[in-house]
Amino acid sequence: MAEEREPLLQNGGAGNAAATKGSPALLPSLARSVLKFLMWAVFLTWAAGIFFYPTKPVQAAFGEWAALTKRSIFGITGTVFLVFSAPILIVAALAYVYIFAFPGDHVETKKLRSLSFRLWTFPVLVDGPFGVVSAVEFIGIVLFIVYVVFSMTYYVVESVSLVSKSHLSPTTSSELILDLIGARFGSVGLFCMIFLFLPVSRGSVLLRLIDIPFEHATRYHVWLGHLTMALFTLHGLCYVITWFLEGRLVEELIQWKEIGVANLAGVISLVAGLLMWVTSLHPVRKRFFELFFYTHQLYIVFIVFLVLHVGDFVFSIAAGSVFLFMLDRFLRFWQSRAKVDIVSAACRPCGTVELVFSKPPSLRYNALSFIFVQVRELSFLQWHPFSVSSSPMDGKYHMSILIKVLGTWTDKLKSIINDAEEKKTRSDPDRITASIEGPYGHESPYHLMYENLILVAGGIGISPFLAILSDIIHRIEQGMPCAPKNVLVLWSVKKSTELSLLSAVDAQSISSSVSDKLHLDIQAFVTQEHEPPLEDGIVEGEQKVPGIFVKNGAAMSGLVGTGDNFWAAMYFAASTLGAVLAFALVQVYYVKRFNVYAWWHLGLLLLLCMAAGVALPGGLVVLLWHLSEKRRMHDDRWDADAGAGTDGAEAEAEQTTNVAGGADVASAASLATLRTTRYGCRPKFQAEFAAFAERAGGAAADVGVLVCGPPGLQASVARECRSHNFGRGGAKSGAVFHFNSHSFDL
Repeated sequence: MAEEREPLLQNGGAGNAAATKGSPALLPSLARSVLKFLMWAVFLTWAAGIFFYPTKPVQAAFGEWAALTKRSIFGITGTVFLVFSAPILIVAALAYVYIFAFPGDHVETKKLRSLSFRLWTFPVLVDGPFGVVSAVEFIGIVLFIVYVVFSMTYYVVESVSLVSKSHLSPTTSSELILDLIGARFGSVGLFCMIFLFLPVSRGSVLLRLIDIPFEHATRYHVWLGHLTMALFTLHGLCYVITWFLEGRLVEELIQWKEIGVANLAGVISLVAGLLMWVTSLHPVRKRFFELFFYTHQLYIVFIVFLVLHVGDFVFSIAAGSVFLFMLDRFLRFWQSRAKVDIVSAACRPCGTVELVFSKPPSLRYNALSFIFVQVRELSFLQWHPFSVSSSPMDGKYHMSILIKVLGTWTDKLKSIINDAEEKKTRSDPDRITASIEGPYGHESPYHLMYENLILVAGGIGISPFLAILSDIIHRIEQGMPCAPKNVLVLWSVKKSTELSLLSAVDAQSISSSVSDKLHLDIQAFVTQEHEPPLEDGIVEGEQKVPGIFVKNGAAMSGLVGTGDNFWAAMYFAASTLGAVLAFALVQVYYVKRFNVYAWWHLGLLLLLCMAAGVALPGGLVVLLWHLSEKRRMHDDRWDADAGAGTDGAEAEAEQTTNVAGGADVASAASLATLRTTRYGCRPKFQAEFAAFAERAGGAAADVGVLVCGPPGLQASVARECRSHNFGRGGAKSGAVFHFNSHSFDL
């Protein structure tokens, strides 16, 4: 794998000699700069065009461009697509080139850049409807608000001015103004929809390029969803009010025009969108998660009938982002069809389930990754996200997660595991079959960038931090690059039984060489117990069921997330070219030949061509990718068998079974020695942060703060980080606290 991850653009010949003498590698640096410049130039030009599109100069320029290109094979649809959708596809194509050419260009190899990291990790808003918002996120929110206000103000003024010159009656003028404003709400909503589908593409190359993990991007999708649906709802209301005042409401609602928008299709699309919107509101989603989950599958109805409503050339505004979502969704569908071996399962005494999955050694992930898990015996449609609790350095062939038993789905899973030991002697014992999507997460493990690290967890939120601790310990033991030198863990739990989760760290006992390089302090706070129980310090026995669930399964696939960059780029290129070719053939041999002119018909053809490009040439590439992955897995297993000198399957089973049982006694004891437990209290962040900053070096210290827990805990930690940073000039420590969150809220 080390050879595969080397940058593509290497110095050769004289370049290598120059590099040996200490000269900088000019060619890779120049290529990196050119790619970055091109991506930024295309993106900023595209974003500026969208922002200023309502203005007369931009619309005039667009009209001239349309006049020049409307006679092409693709017509006005191609014109609109080139202006509004093609740029985001060009950025994605350049992103694939960049990631493939410079796979080692990760944050972990760079020094902290004060300005950029403060913008991303400095919490500006703590309390409010958006939760904890960083400076960059706040800037994004303000820009979208300014865009909507600017666009609608410009459109309203323009509409009123236009109608006032027509000398119509007051009633007719009001209805016409309302009609025009409704159309403008719809167009602005369509532009916002461009960005709606970008963050929800879990394995998107754009998210990987700017190193935004999917759990953060999900928040942006939620915010954009609220904004987009509010605009579309106002769009529909304006027309409904107009039609009601004109006395033809029912007639207009059921109208399906050949030339122009199909009203009935728009009504169906809006109803589907409203159902998704209402059930995604936090109170509904929290109490009725399954209702939210199943209702959200109406996105297919929403998109299809939106296309039928507006036609091909209007939909081309958002077609590029929808196409990227289709690429991601098809790849996820392919990956999720595979059955994955559950190597072992364990029910911990604190009401937590540990599952260990088989994975290929080539699958890359880091300690902050997420995976989506489906257990078909529990639900064929439900997918639940879980953070990885194992370090990628724990082993080549496994990955583990910890699941807190909280609801119906997790309770059934625990029951199956508890009953498995009793039923395994039967001829047909109960089994569970898992499917995996992912892993998703940061392109690089940013927790390794900070010399000083504070991990704040609530309950099961300790899960990703177990992976982080294991990752840091392994790296120090093996002499690999690892910045953290001072690590403070602040962990709040309700009951002392949850403290046994520390035994899930799959690491060797902390040796003296590690202790010399790493100062690790674990502070545990038991909030609902005021004194240690009588059995304090005794870890209850776990119910372990190693290997009994394996049934004709395999290791998880690497098609999504941090999959092979070359095959991912080929999949994107083949699908894009296939969709363009399919649309060209449809235009020449069907649309023009049979004189197809209905807007809804042309829109449906465009959507079908996009789907055909993804499923046919894209599907062929995915098939070849899958076969290549299987062959590589076979070769890796053969090499492992030959190197071990024994049966590879038995060796792997022995390795993964040992992993499933958790850490050894020495490791658990060493962590228990480092842990300080306090009862009947919560962590006092102000005192803890101030003391840690002094130990870390005071004003010269950059402290990475990573929190995983409920929103209240995140807000408290963010508030403390902001307070310390604002008071840097007068504060005694003067350290800079960089806030990072790792909580997933689907």
